[in-house]
Amino acid sequence: MSPQCRKLPDERFIFRLTDDTGMFQHSIYAVPDPTKGYTSDDNARALIMAAMFYKASGEERYLDLVTRYLSFLAYAQNDGWFRNFMDYDRNFTEKKGSDDCFGRCLLALGFTASRTYLPNSIRGVADKIFRDAVDSCDKLSFLRGKAYAAIGLCFKNEEKYHSILSKLAYDIAIAYEHCAAADWKWFENEITYCNAVLPWAMLEAYEILKDEHYRKIGLESLDFLLKTTFVGDMFRPVGCKGWYKRGETPAEFDQQPVEACGTMLACLKAFKLTENNAYHSYARQCLEWYTGHNSLNISLIDPDTGGCMDGLTPKGLNHNQGAESLVCWIIASLASHTYFKEEDKEE
Repeated sequence: MSPQCRKLPDERFIFRLTDDTGMFQHSIYAVPDPTKGYTSDDNARALIMAAMFYKASGEERYLDLVTRYLSFLAYAQNDGWFRNFMDYDRNFTEKKGSDDCFGRCLLALGFTASRTYLPNSIRGVADKIFRDAVDSCDKLSFLRGKAYAAIGLCFKNEEKYHSILSKLAYDIAIAYEHCAAADWKWFENEITYCNAVLPWAMLEAYEILKDEHYRKIGLESLDFLLKTTFVGDMFRPVGCKGWYKRGETPAEFDQQPVEACGTMLACLKAFKLTENNAYHSYARQCLEWYTGHNSLNISLIDPDTGGCMDGLTPKGLNHNQGAESLVCWIIASLASHTYFKEEDKEE
């Protein structure tokens, strides 16, 4: 593992990109862009990141960030759902966010409420917002929203929510069964964005519900995704300029940081369930994608700021350093310390 991945990630850009409202959505190069405002999507991810950083460092300033990002989600909640886009004047520009936004918020809240190392006062607020939202899961229409929500329910892991989890997992599994074939082990006829959340949700659901069918789908679809997104030992996510339509060739660019983090987390879950070292290796290579083991052989991490570039393009780096990219890098880096640190001591 590269030296940059062995230590705790550089935290400076987290504090540059966060103000007293929450985390800004975008930046112009390494300067926060107030004109683009904030999103619940990003602040939900940032909530997970801050909780993980607090556990890793024990520093009170990360607990302050947890409180700030959690407060953002409390304000975003609206009639059991979540608004997503907020302008710089702290006004939400929509009454209802997307399914993906709802699912990401529920995931972050389930994660936060279940972290025993956090103060009860914080966990209690996360639990309240979670409870106020969970009944809206039956309004979800899209697979990724269902997958994020299912993972949040798995983090929470309370029996009273298992019926909701069962319905979400069933819906995702049915989509797979309707679409998958011998040469296409996937949930849809196109591989697009945040792909690994689908097999990850199946694996999480299996661990809670003990339905072997979900384990089979999770591993089968993850293996197909890995076959699609790895060239030898190098991670090469499906590019957002064209995606990967069934029967065609995957787009190589633009490659986005969110895919490396999501695939890494799915692989770590698969490794935990199977103890198959291949998944451990895939997870490592996803992490190394950020630091230069990628199609362009260049690191996405800015040594001057600690930020993460917004992706790889055919012409090089996208030099903007937005919230999604930063938080995905930090989460991946912090997750690596849980799974890789003991092994690294032996090297």
